[in-house]
Amino acid sequence: MNILVCYKIVPDEQDIVVKPDQTLSFDRAELKIGQYDLNAVEAGVQLVEAAGGAVTALTVGGAEVDNSKMKKSILSRGPGSNLAVKDDSLAGADSATTAKALAAAVKKAGEWDLILCGEGSSDLYSQQVGVQLGELLGVPTLNGVSAITPGDGCVTVERTLEDEVETLEVRLPAVLSVTADINVTRVPSMKEILGAGKKPSTILGSGDVELPAGRAVETTSLLAPAQAQRKCVLVEGDSDDKIAEFCRAIRTELQ
Repeated sequence: MNILVCYKIVPDEQDIVVKPDQTLSFDRAELKIGQYDLNAVEAGVQLVEAAGGAVTALTVGGAEVDNSKMKKSILSRGPGSNLAVKDDSLAGADSATTAKALAAAVKKAGEWDLILCGEGSSDLYSQQVGVQLGELLGVPTLNGVSAITPGDGCVTVERTLEDEVETLEVRLPAVLSVTADINVTRVPSMKEILGAGKKPSTILGSGDVELPAGRAVETTSLLAPAQAQRKCVLVEGDSDDKIAEFCRAIRTELQ
């Protein structure tokens, strides 16, 4: 089974600084592989370990996709190769543009049976790229997949719904978006990290693939939610006097 696993390089949210005017500063933010995409990578690697085949990591974006640390990071987690489309127009692209660029890259990836995506990106979390990609490729597409079992020319998947678990047989080729609880992602060993540098990584440009012209959605601003200062009054104890004091404090605030 030949599997393509889509991933996105995002800024580490722990390093993002909220400025007084509610704008965000990414100046000190390190890059990382999106957390939900790591579940897709792990799912792909586990399928190949069970049924044989190969896993290729696939991404599109700006200069960050050619970052050597990011290439090692994704390849150390099991994929045998990496394929990326690099173009300035793809930096911060909306979901529709991203899906179209991925579809163009898939045509350069050779034969494939299954494409896996995370349930959403760690930065925007629109949860749209996987289903749009499947529609563009004209293959069966499912999201919310919480388990995958390989079969003969198909996979059996589970989708955990609100009150039930749905089990479906999906003929290949197909595109699946997996949930975060499908697995526990592995931590690469030092041997795997060192070995990742020897795996092939191909970077394509606008001259190699047909990229979408323009964007369907343009971001006009990006602001953090307004921070509300919450008042905290601590009343210690459970005596009648303390309970009465607690009630008085509440009545005072409600007046």
